[in-house]
Amino acid sequence: MSKDDMDLQAPFIPAAAVDGGAKLERLTIDDILQKHCGEFGWWQFKHFILTSLAWALEGIHTMLMIFADRDPGCRCTTSAAVSGCSSAGSDVCKLEPGSWEWKGGPESSTMAEFGLICGQKYRVGLVQALFFAGCMIGAGVFGHLSDSRMGRKGTLTIVCIMNAIFGCLTAFSPNYYVYVLFRLLSGFSTGGTGLCAFVLATEPVGPIKRGIVGMSTFYFFSSGIAVLAGIAYLFQTWRALYIASSIPSLLFVFLVLPFIHESPRWCLIRGKVQDAMKIMHSIAKSNGKHLPENVVIALDSEVNGDYSNDKASPESKQVTSSLIDVLRCPLTRIRLFLAVTINFTMATVYYGLSLNAVNLGTNLYMNVALNAIAEMPAYFLTAIWLDKLGRKPLTIGTHWFSGIFCLAGSLMKGYGTWKIIRMICGVLGIFGMAGAYNLLFIYTVELFPTTVRNAALGSTTQAAQLGAILSPLIVVLGGGIPFAVFGAFGICGGLLGFFLPETMNKPLYDTMEGMEDGESKEDA
Repeated sequence: MSKDDMDLQAPFIPAAAVDGGAKLERLTIDDILQKHCGEFGWWQFKHFILTSLAWALEGIHTMLMIFADRDPGCRCTTSAAVSGCSSAGSDVCKLEPGSWEWKGGPESSTMAEFGLICGQKYRVGLVQALFFAGCMIGAGVFGHLSDSRMGRKGTLTIVCIMNAIFGCLTAFSPNYYVYVLFRLLSGFSTGGTGLCAFVLATEPVGPIKRGIVGMSTFYFFSSGIAVLAGIAYLFQTWRALYIASSIPSLLFVFLVLPFIHESPRWCLIRGKVQDAMKIMHSIAKSNGKHLPENVVIALDSEVNGDYSNDKASPESKQVTSSLIDVLRCPLTRIRLFLAVTINFTMATVYYGLSLNAVNLGTNLYMNVALNAIAEMPAYFLTAIWLDKLGRKPLTIGTHWFSGIFCLAGSLMKGYGTWKIIRMICGVLGIFGMAGAYNLLFIYTVELFPTTVRNAALGSTTQAAQLGAILSPLIVVLGGGIPFAVFGAFGICGGLLGFFLPETMNKPLYDTMEGMEDGESKEDA
C-alpha cells in the first residue's frame, strides 16, 4: 500500500483497521442511519427539539404585526361627544378632532401613534406586505447561503441575531417610514429562519421517520404564535412588545445554538468528511448503537458510480450545485416549477383565511391563541396519514379539502345562520391548508438533492411569501369573492400535485447525479 493511498484513507478509518485488511463498506448517510445509527433515536430527538425552537421564533416575528399594528379602539373624551360617538360607531373619521381618544393611549399600536387611520389606513397593509416581501428575499438569500460555505447552523445563527437586532431597533422607530424599513429588514431575516431550522432538523433523520419528524416541526410554529399572544397581553404598548418579542431570539442564540450540531449531509457535500463521520459516530453512540470502523460515508453518486469499495474520496473533495443546475436538469426543473406554484397557491389561501382574526369582534389575544392551537390537529392528522397515504395524495387531498370549503363559503349569502356557516367554511379551509403548509416543506426537502436542497426550499418559500403579499389584496375585494378566489387556488394547487412524484420511503439524494441515477434505476 502506497503512502498516497494511506493519506486518502486516513480521514475515514483508523490505520489499524486498514492494516488489518478490513474491507471498507461505502454507504450513504441514509444507509448508515438505517443499518448502524438508528433513524430517530435519542440524539435525533434532542437535536430536533433544540433546532425546531427556531420555528417558534419565526411564528413570533411573523404574527407580531397582528398586535403591534392593530386598531386599539377609541372612546369619547367629552359628554357632548357621546351622541356623536354612538352615531359614528367605530369610525373615528366621522368624529370631531379632540372628541375622542385611543383606548390604551397612542402608544398602544402603530396605527394610533402614527395616525394610520382614514385615508392613511392602507399603510397598515403596506407594512404587512413589505414584511412578507422581505421574507421572500431573505428566503432566497439565506437558502443559498445555507447550501454554501455558511452551512445550515451558521446561517441559522446569523438570521436569529438579525431578528433580535432588527426587532429591538424597530421599537425605537421615530416615524412611520423608519418603522417600515425595520419591518422590511425583520422580514428579510425571518424569511431564512424556518427553512434553515427545518432542513437542519430533518437531515440527520432516517427516511422512514423523516416525514413525521418534519411534520412535527410546525407544532413549534403554532406554539410560538400562542406564546406571542401571552407576551402581547403582558406588554400592551407596541414598542415594549417589539423588545420583549426579540428577547427569545437572543436566548436561542446563546442558550440553544451551542448545543446544535451542523448537518452531516452538508459536511459531506462540502468535503468535510471527517466532521460528517464524527457526527455519525456521535449519533450511533447516543442511540446505543455501534458504527463499525470500516464503514465509509460516501455520496450517493460515489456509491452508485464507478468507485472501488477499497478507496475513499479525498477529504478536500467538494460537490456543489446551484439553482442554475436545477433549471438545466429537466427532472428538477419540472419539480421546481410545480413546487413553487403549489406553494404559492397554498400560502395565498392560508394567509388570506388567517387575516380575518382582527375583524371577528372577539378578544384578540384569546382569538390568536385559539387559532394557533386549532391548527395543531391538522398537523397531527397529516403526520399520521403522511407515511400511510404518501406525500402526493395528501398534497392533493389537503388542497382540495380547503378549496371545496372555500367555494362553499363563497355561496353563503346573507347573515344569521349563513354567516355562521361561512365562518365554519373558513375554519375548515384554513384547517386543510395548515396541513398542506408543513407537508409541502417535507415534500420539497425530499424532491431535491442535498447540494441544492435549501436553495430549492428557499425558492418555494419565496413563492409562499409572494402568496402572502397577494392575499390581503384579495381579502379587500369583500363579499364572496375572496372565498371564490381561495377556492379556485386550492383546486388548482391540488391538480398540479398530480404531476409530482411520490417520495415516501425514498432516500434523500446528495447530488444531482446521484438523484438522476437513482430515478433512472427506479424507472427501469
